[in-house]
Amino acid sequence: MNPNKALWEKGDFTRIAESMRESGEALVKSFGIRKGLKVLDLGCGDGTTALPTARLGADVLGVDIARNLVDAGNKRAKEESLTNCKFQEGDATNLREHADHSFDLVVSIFGAMFAPKPFDVAKEMARVTRRGGRIIMGNWIPNDPTLVAQILKISSAYTPPPPEGFVSPMTWGIENNVTERFAHAGVPKEKISFARDTFTFNFPSAPSALVDEFKKYYGPTMNAFEAAEKNDRAADLQKELEDLFNSQNKSPRKDATSIPATFLRVTVAL
Repeated sequence: MNPNKALWEKGDFTRIAESMRESGEALVKSFGIRKGLKVLDLGCGDGTTALPTARLGADVLGVDIARNLVDAGNKRAKEESLTNCKFQEGDATNLREHADHSFDLVVSIFGAMFAPKPFDVAKEMARVTRRGGRIIMGNWIPNDPTLVAQILKISSAYTPPPPEGFVSPMTWGIENNVTERFAHAGVPKEKISFARDTFTFNFPSAPSALVDEFKKYYGPTMNAFEAAEKNDRAADLQKELEDLFNSQNKSPRKDATSIPATFLRVTVAL
């Protein structure tokens, strides 16, 4: 199996996505969505940004490599009677089913950054976006002090080194890399803009309970705990993550979690 597909089908990212709904909806409101806009949400998960986009009247196609997340997205869209939103399995490195210039807007919030072959990802996103359209990406930033970058940094310290040729998804959080990748896709750097933005994880229990959700359902953290257990270091990993989540929790209540995470917002105007 494709290792990227295996990673995201391993757990159940819908459990993590529950903590991301409010920020997903708020982010979409800044996209300038209008009725009838053709939108591709790439690496869409179960629809954290795809469903809010459809609620605003756009025609949305969500594409994700994980079959379980595609099924969950279609179920959510059906429950809301959103006939203008559908999900299908696909690979961000090869969108061969979609013709050139098919979409007005291509969105990928913490999705396509995890696909291998980043130059292919940029090329495909640019190819399927119409001239005059936009690409909007949300990418975690390497070594950022906030939540997700630190989860991935801590987890990587417990897992075996990646295979030769592996390109870290976090490299999508570096502006020069983004510019270079889109340049190879024929996009001049003056068409690309960057901003720092915030995504907040809200969870109705204590931070330690959210750590458990990541431990049980988030592929990269699951892999880290499996490796840590083999080395009798699972308790160390648990403590590091609980310390992280507790220190970054902004909720005034001890039985609730609200943790902001900084990301790089990329806008490409084609």
